Amino acid sequence: MAFSWEALRRRCRRLARPAWLGGTNRRKPLSPIWGFERGTPVDRYYIERFVADHRSDIRGRVLEVHDQRYTMQFGAGVERGDVLDVDPTNPRATVVADLSAADQVPANTFDCFVLTQTLQFIPDVPAALSHVHRILRPGGVLLATVPAVSRLAPHYGPARDYWRFTPAGCRELFHPVFGADNLTVHAYGNVRTACAFLLGLAWEELPRRVLEHHDEYFPVIVGLRGIKRAQNNAPGTP
Repeated sequence: MAFSWEALRRRCRRLARPAWLGGTNRRKPLSPIWGFERGTPVDRYYIERFVADHRSDIRGRVLEVHDQRYTMQFGAGVERGDVLDVDPTNPRATVVADLSAADQVPANTFDCFVLTQTLQFIPDVPAALSHVHRILRPGGVLLATVPAVSRLAPHYGPARDYWRFTPAGCRELFHPVFGADNLTVHAYGNVRTACAFLLGLAWEELPRRVLEHHDEYFPVIVGLRGIKRAQNNAPGTP
């Protein structure tokens, strides 16, 4: 592994401010930005694990939100990568649209949509999912992650960070769109990693065996893989 001054600085910060999960008297987290300055946020460990497990789906024409982080990192056989953003000033955006009102995006366009940690900022999630399904090609795959536990995002704040999700809630939202047979839902995390994430620890501060233990009662994120059925076999049809 190549030497990194930034990685060394993060390690020094962790040593200077060691984490103690028993410190329940804390009124503020160790990090106000999910642990970025200490290392890698805990939820990123699970997000990347989920996307990596489904890397073979990231192929053909791929759409991702804000940038092409995971398309570039995990994509296999990507013919074209597009970036969706509601912000027209994003220089990386090739598709400018509000996902809950994306009528201008053509239907049946994308083979894969990588939609990580986005739906919590959209007031009308069912409308967004309807457009997600519409713009996928038949046989196209949605790879989505949503937070079950997280601080409110500083950039959006209490006024625009709307939702946290459970596996059961995700099934209620996604089943009518993709159909139960075309959706897999997986919860990642446990009580210790949830506490660590809220306190602002980095995943590098946790043992791998702790990170790899998943307790359905204490998810940190939920990962969803949905496949768009053929047009003549849409959800609700025989």
